[in-house]
Amino acid sequence: MRHVIIVLVSVFTGTTIASAQPHFKFYEPVIPPRALQVMAHRGMQMLAPENSIRAVVACADDYIEWAEIDIRLSKDGKHVVIHDDRLERCTLGTGRVDNFPLEELQEIDAGSKYAQRFRAVRIASLTEMLEASKGKVNLYLDCKNVDPALLVREITESGMRSQVIVYGSLPLLEQVHSLSKHTIATMTKYKRSMDIQQFMVQANPSAVEMDADDIDKEICQAFHAKGVKVQAKILGKAWDTPLVWGKMIDMGVDWLQTDDPAGVRFFEARRRLGAFPTMIAFHRGANRYAPENTLKSISEAARLGADYIEIDIRTTRDNQHVLMHDSQLTRTTGSAVPVNGTGLNEMRKLSAGAWFNQAFAQERVPTLDEGLKAIGPKAAVYLDAKAIDPVALANAIRTGDLFNRHVVYQSLEYCGKLKALEPRARLLPPLSSLDNLNTVAAIKPFGVDARWGILSSDMISQCHAKGILVFSDALGLNENIIQYRRAILWGIDCIQTDYPLRVLRAFELEAADKNRK
Repeated sequence: MRHVIIVLVSVFTGTTIASAQPHFKFYEPVIPPRALQVMAHRGMQMLAPENSIRAVVACADDYIEWAEIDIRLSKDGKHVVIHDDRLERCTLGTGRVDNFPLEELQEIDAGSKYAQRFRAVRIASLTEMLEASKGKVNLYLDCKNVDPALLVREITESGMRSQVIVYGSLPLLEQVHSLSKHTIATMTKYKRSMDIQQFMVQANPSAVEMDADDIDKEICQAFHAKGVKVQAKILGKAWDTPLVWGKMIDMGVDWLQTDDPAGVRFFEARRRLGAFPTMIAFHRGANRYAPENTLKSISEAARLGADYIEIDIRTTRDNQHVLMHDSQLTRTTGSAVPVNGTGLNEMRKLSAGAWFNQAFAQERVPTLDEGLKAIGPKAAVYLDAKAIDPVALANAIRTGDLFNRHVVYQSLEYCGKLKALEPRARLLPPLSSLDNLNTVAAIKPFGVDARWGILSSDMISQCHAKGILVFSDALGLNENIIQYRRAILWGIDCIQTDYPLRVLRAFELEAADKNRK
C-alpha cells in the first residue's frame, strides 16, 4: 500500500512528526461491503469462549466483519489474547497473566468455565490469532499491555496489516506509527469536548472510537472529511439496544462495537431492506446463540424476528409434553434416561443449558405450553411433532389460539389424523420426491417440508399451483449463500436454518442485485 507522507507539527509537544494521510484501505471480509460494519466484542462470545480463536473465527461464519480482542504480555514477553490481567474469571488457572510464560499459559484450560465442550480451548497467542483470522475477519486489537516493537513485527510478518486496527494510548500510537512507517492503522478515544484539528495532529488516527452519547452527525461528517472512520462503542444494557443502534446509523458511524452482533445485523438489514424475499425458520430456536429448544433460544429467535420458530415435542413418562429433539436426554442434559422414561418433575431438576454455556445453567427443559408462550405475539411456531398424540397437539393449537401462526411437521399419516381432529391445523408433511406431490396434496396441506435436493423452479411452481407453500431445511451441507439464493430465485417460501445470519446475507445480496438492475 502506498502512503503520501506529510509533516505536521504537534501543538501538544512541539515536536515534528512524520504522518501518513489517515485514509486507510482495510480488507473487506464481506463483499460487497456494507456501509455499517459490526465489531463483535471479544468475538462471538455468545457461542464460544470470549477472546478465543473459535469465537473470532465464528464472526466469519456469520458474516460479521470485525472482532474486538484484548492483548497483554506474558511473563516471557509474548502477546496473548485475554481481557483480564488475572486468569480466574475465564480459565481454570489462578494468578496474574504476566506471572506465567506463554508455554505455561497455554497449558491452562480456557474453555471449561464456558462449557465442558470447550475444554480443549487454550489462551491464544497473538500470532496464532492473526494466522487464524487471516482472510476471514478483521481484528480490533485492544492493547492492554503490549510491546510496540513486537506488536508491529507480529502484524507485519503475519501479512495482516490491512486486517487490524491498533487501539491504545497516544504514546503507543506514535510508536506504532514510527515503527511501522505508517502502514498499520491506529485508533484511540475521541470525546466531543476535544478540538478535532488538534486531535488529528496529535493522534493521526485511521479511526476514532467514541461513546454512543458523545456522537452526533456533524462529528461523523467532520472525521469522514478527514478520511477517518468512526466507531461507536455501544456496550452495556443502556446503549446496546435497537434505539441506540438506529441513532448511531442515522449519525453515519462506520462501525458498531457490540455484544449483540446478530441483533444489530438483523435490525439494520430490516431497516435498510424492508421485507425479506422469503421467510426464515429458526431451527430449534436460535440454537446458534442459545441452547436449543429452551426458552432462551425461543425468545432469542423471536427477538431477532424469526418468521417461524421450530421446536421439537416429545412426551414424558407421566404424559407431559416437553421440548426436546432427541429421544434421549443425554446430549443436552447429561441424563442417561430417555425422555419417555422420565417424569416431568425429574426432568425439571436437569440443566438443559449448561452443556451449551454455563451462563445458561439454570435453563430447564420447557413444557410445550411454556415454549408457546415464549414465542411471543409475532412469530409463528413450526411444531415438529416428534412424539405427541395428535389429540394433544390439536388441543395445544386451540388453547394457544395458534390457527394463523403455526405449522405441524410429521408424517403424512400423522397429518391426516390431525386434520380429521382439527380441520384448521396447518399441515406440513414431508415431500421427498415430486412423484409424491399428488398424494401429499390430497390432504390439502398448508405446505410441504421438501427435501432440499428436490427443490427446483418447476417443483416449487407445481406446489404453488396447488396452493401449497414450500418449506425446506437448509441444514448441513446446504447452509451456504449459493444454495439459499438458488432457492430464493426459484420461489421458496421458507428456509429453515441453523445459521440465520448467513440467510440474512443472501437476502442482502438479492436486494443488491435488484438495485443494480
